[in-house]
Amino acid sequence: MDRQLLSSIAHTHHPIAAPISEVNVNRLLHRTNRDPAARVLDLGCGECAWALQALAHFPSAHADGVDVSRYALGRARAAAAERGLADRLTLHERDAREFVSDRAYDLVLCVGSTHAFGGFAGTLEMADRYVRSDGVLLIGESFWQVPPTRAALTALNANEQDYTDLAGLIDLAEKVGWSPEYAHVSDAAEWDDYEWSWTGSLTSWALDNPGHRHSAKALAVAREHRDGWLRGYRGVLGFVTLVLRRG
Repeated sequence: MDRQLLSSIAHTHHPIAAPISEVNVNRLLHRTNRDPAARVLDLGCGECAWALQALAHFPSAHADGVDVSRYALGRARAAAAERGLADRLTLHERDAREFVSDRAYDLVLCVGSTHAFGGFAGTLEMADRYVRSDGVLLIGESFWQVPPTRAALTALNANEQDYTDLAGLIDLAEKVGWSPEYAHVSDAAEWDDYEWSWTGSLTSWALDNPGHRHSAKALAVAREHRDGWLRGYRGVLGFVTLVLRRG
């Protein structure tokens, strides 16, 4: 099944693309305490849900969104136009590791996209290129909420070393000069809403389009993902969004 179609359908009812509610997205943006005219960069932006929310929160801000997916950026462009934010959003179709800017940013976002930079530590290192000396990095990353089970590792196609616990993430950040000002740990309700939205959107689409050549595949993908979540990593994998400043 086409990956872009799959991603589009799966995130229909959860465009934030992370296990976090819109209320808490806004609360985190408020905690960054940025100027209304802040320069914002969203790395691995997908459909730009975070960048668009930042533009709504900071009324004179401008944001750059960077992603490799032309399809996701097209949806971001349409969403920006619908919300009247298109004139304050610039989209860049390229590998986020290769993005170059002539000026640093007041706020850099990287939520659920740290894999693009080799993980959490690599993202922290990369952020030095973009965040102003008095700027903020808002970064979302998974962690082991409890020691991972074999079922969780299998469902995630992961090794135990792929993630650390929450305290370990803070240690990694401080080791390279970032200090946490605030953090939001996604709760069980946010995780459940995210996962049910992901699998439910695929299921609904398949049932509404029984004659489509991808409908059976969509149902199979939804079932496999749901099974891995419910029998594998539910309650094991956590997600935290950190508000970091240079320490």
